Amino acid sequence: MVVHLFKKILSKKTKKKAVAATSDIPKKPRKKIRVKRILKWLALFFLLIIGGMVFMFVKGLNSKPAGKDAKPAVVEKFNGKKTRDGVNILILGTDGRIGEKSDETRTDSIMVVNVNNKEGKIKMVSFMRDTLVHIDGVSQQNIPEYDGYYDQKLNTAFTIGEQNNNQGAELVRQMLKDNFDIDIQYYAMVDFKTFATAIDTLFPNGVEMNAQFSTVDGEKVSEVEVPDDLNMKDGVVPQQTIKVGKQRMDGRTLLNYSRFRKDDEGDFGRTRRQQEVLTAVIQQAKNPMKLFSGSEALGKVYAMTSTNLPYTFPLTNSWSLLTGAAGGVERVTIPDLGDWKDAYDMYGGQGLLIDFEAYKERLQQMGL
Repeated sequence: MVVHLFKKILSKKTKKKAVAATSDIPKKPRKKIRVKRILKWLALFFLLIIGGMVFMFVKGLNSKPAGKDAKPAVVEKFNGKKTRDGVNILILGTDGRIGEKSDETRTDSIMVVNVNNKEGKIKMVSFMRDTLVHIDGVSQQNIPEYDGYYDQKLNTAFTIGEQNNNQGAELVRQMLKDNFDIDIQYYAMVDFKTFATAIDTLFPNGVEMNAQFSTVDGEKVSEVEVPDDLNMKDGVVPQQTIKVGKQRMDGRTLLNYSRFRKDDEGDFGRTRRQQEVLTAVIQQAKNPMKLFSGSEALGKVYAMTSTNLPYTFPLTNSWSLLTGAAGGVERVTIPDLGDWKDAYDMYGGQGLLIDFEAYKERLQQMGL
């Protein structure tokens, strides 16, 4: 009996010592382990997203544009220079069609988009194509009442440059630097088919737009007939009806809407609509669900577009693009409506004579 009690007491002491010994062992930092696991899963999640985006981009890049005469875009010589704040990209909307040579095309739109700036906004400047400039070695006619210089339209620079070993974008860059003191690092030339294909890939259900037109011959309109360029056959361009008001537009309709200039605002109205279209595309593309379809659309654009933008640019600047779109888009048209004198180019075509110094100052105020 005594022996049994002794063993029982000894057993209790041993247990107490064991408990005391275990209490001396430091407990595992469970929270830290959980945080590490969460971080690992998050890192894996983002890697999968990036991998998916890269895969879709390559898929788009390797896709072939429709048309038997379609050829890969040629990257042009472009002496781009960094700007004071952010990155300036020259976007040239050309009227090129599948099978046409670049020196047969003209620029419908000349636009500079500034991203990744200190203000965290997207800034957009459109230059009206009929603005008169002097091009060294090309301009020949003297116009004394206009100082003898402004005798070529700005969009003529593109055609002249393309005829000189595909340097259209470069000559436009030089004209913008000479006349507006704006530096541009990258360029992209987007033709009809590229634009429509990119829109339809990124927005299968269309882009939400509030279609607006000026008066036509002084009368308000509820709809307009616009040229349907993508459906041109045997040199004949059919018409498409676009109603005024809110609607969803596919790539073809969006292209036709942005190119229309037969209302009373003429080219100024077309420039305004082009800005509205690009703004809507940028703002609606910030939807996270567009990550993969957007990557495929970008790949298709790269495959069909002449540009010196590196493939890594959309990925490395995606955050600034998204936050910039969320903060709104600052838009300017040069010149403003009516802020010009009517003049003529050397071929007798009507052009716009503007105050370059005033617009230089305005662009500086914008931070460009």
